[in-house]
Amino acid sequence: MQLLIDLDGTLTDSAPGIVRCIQHAMHALNREPWPPERITPLIGASLHDAFGVVLDTSDEALIAQATRLYRDRFADIGLFENSLYAGVAEGLPQLRQDGHRLFLATSKPLVFARRIVEHFGLAAHFHGLYGSELSGERTDKAELIAHLLATEEIGTSGTWMIGDRSHDIRGARANGLRVVAIAWGYGTSVEWAEADAVVQTMAALRSFLAAKTV
Repeated sequence: MQLLIDLDGTLTDSAPGIVRCIQHAMHALNREPWPPERITPLIGASLHDAFGVVLDTSDEALIAQATRLYRDRFADIGLFENSLYAGVAEGLPQLRQDGHRLFLATSKPLVFARRIVEHFGLAAHFHGLYGSELSGERTDKAELIAHLLATEEIGTSGTWMIGDRSHDIRGARANGLRVVAIAWGYGTSVEWAEADAVVQTMAALRSFLAAKTV
């Protein structure tokens, strides 16, 4: 099988860095920073959409300014305010040993995503790394997945999206893919209801996929 795997909320708990960088941008713009519990549900959305919500604006110039402020901190500090979820370090090589081809599929800019997976020693487990551009291109998950499938010349049969949020599920569905939702990230049971399956651990994910290959 080909497995398209999300990053934030799927492989790593990136909430501390993302929350603090959004708070940093809000403070710099003289806005009262939101508490973590209000920001965390936005993880998985594009920065553009997240700042539209937290700043309550559709002003593209303001959103672009907030994004620059976010990235100023994220590039050096927030990037590594991050940790692997339990089972990920062991689970990815095991999935490869099971014969699956793994592809990172994240809405995070690839320049940052690559540094994160390299920092945690995960890069070698992937056949390809795919993310958005700093320009905002391919932040939409459906667009990103379509680009990945076309570039790698991968068909939809035997290809699954693995992620935690509705963005992952809708992006996969738009490209004719099946989806496994993981329950340890930032998603909710309402979002997971749209998936083909929900798993609680990396071991359960491996078992589910093994059953599908029989």
